[in-house]
Amino acid sequence: MILEIGNPDKRRNQCAFTLVEMIIVLVLLVVAVSIIAPNLAGFVRQRALDSEARRLVATMNAGKARAVSEGMPTVLWIDEKNNKYGMEAETPAQKTDMDAESFPVDENVAIAVMNLSGSGTMFNNLPAIRFLPDGTVDENSPQTVKLTGAGGGALWLLESADRTGYEISDSDKL
Repeated sequence: MILEIGNPDKRRNQCAFTLVEMIIVLVLLVVAVSIIAPNLAGFVRQRALDSEARRLVATMNAGKARAVSEGMPTVLWIDEKNNKYGMEAETPAQKTDMDAESFPVDENVAIAVMNLSGSGTMFNNLPAIRFLPDGTVDENSPQTVKLTGAGGGALWLLESADRTGYEISDSDKL
């Protein structure tokens, strides 16, 4: 049996990329990434804003459901300075709520309470949305919560017309 190592002439005819072709491809990739990167960063910031708005609405819905099921008002407090919010039941018989929750707001998003009159609902010296046991929002609760993204975009959480919750709205629709 003879082992054929190969013909040197055949090896020279094999296709391969040259160094110049590889450099051209890399330059094209760098140009494409430099064009796409700013748009991608804006997309990530917008996703953070959308995600935070949805998480806040979900927390509001959980607070409303808890108020109805326990027959006791529940508050969703908003701490603008520390950029966080939380949900807690108003339990006059107990000093603390064992099921209280607190959520940090995404670092790319700022939260602000709007339309808070002098007699607005407060909880531990923080503006709060109060959900009543009948499933409605207390009339002294803020009507609007604004979420502002790092890129300047904003989403608004507006109290629904029937005062049963809040809805997400784009800032350009106001």
